[in-house]
Amino acid sequence: MLVRCLYASRPLQPLSGPFIEAILEQSRKNNPALGITGLLCVSKDLFIQVIEGGRDEVCDLFNAIVRDDRHQQVRLLIYEEISERQFGNWTMAQVNISKLNPSMLLKYFKRAELDPFEGSGKATLALLTDLIATGAILGHRD
Repeated sequence: MLVRCLYASRPLQPLSGPFIEAILEQSRKNNPALGITGLLCVSKDLFIQVIEGGRDEVCDLFNAIVRDDRHQQVRLLIYEEISERQFGNWTMAQVNISKLNPSMLLKYFKRAELDPFEGSGKATLALLTDLIATGAILGHRD
């Protein structure tokens, strides 16, 4: 059975380029063996990640993220069974959310700022889907 998990969290420290690259490198190395695919959105003070795969693998990964001392305020936005992957082309793609178009944010949120803690999980997932459609994904296809 396939599931999708979408969560948001705040980093304990402001994120730097090398730190983000290390996270992506680790994900791209470990995820294929687990059958995990997904997308990571980062800014200096926010993580948003969607992970897809088998129920046990996704649950184990999410539990590890909750225990990871790089995260605080981890909030589960969506957990659902799915019939197909939406983010299956990437072991872990990346979006730099600090460069999002304000008009795209207003489509889903009450202000032109991304606040998954205030908005709905469905709105956040729809934004990620739009970002894929507009080619705003950084990183390589796997």
